[in-house]
Amino acid sequence: MIEKGSAFLLKIGDGQAVPVFATVAGLRTTQLSINGEAVVVTSKDSGGWRQLLSGAGVRSVSVSGAGVFTGSAAEGRIRGHALAGTIEDYRLSFEGGETLTGRFLVTRLDFAGDFNGERTYTLSLESSGQVVAA
Repeated sequence: MIEKGSAFLLKIGDGQAVPVFATVAGLRTTQLSINGEAVVVTSKDSGGWRQLLSGAGVRSVSVSGAGVFTGSAAEGRIRGHALAGTIEDYRLSFEGGETLTGRFLVTRLDFAGDFNGERTYTLSLESSGQVVAA
């Protein structure tokens, strides 16, 4: 099934033990990368072919996005976390109902604006700990 990109949403938690998530509404693009570090276990018995160890290595999730600044509370929370270097709960949701939820650090937040255009921003997040799919 083909899904709409506009339904791929980034949401930020409210800082509570059981977070309530608010959509970062100004985003126009959202990108997700699931990364896995390979652990090579190739030996003389490998017949000249590389062998990898299943389930080993470090896994991480990277998220980036770009959009129009709206002055929302969610954008303010992201800016606050970027300045303080704090980790917060985030959720990515997809049109089909799937979600990815985890704790992320804002590793980059850029603002830009032309004299005759809207204020825009880009952001980058890196996971800290397990990211759970539901």
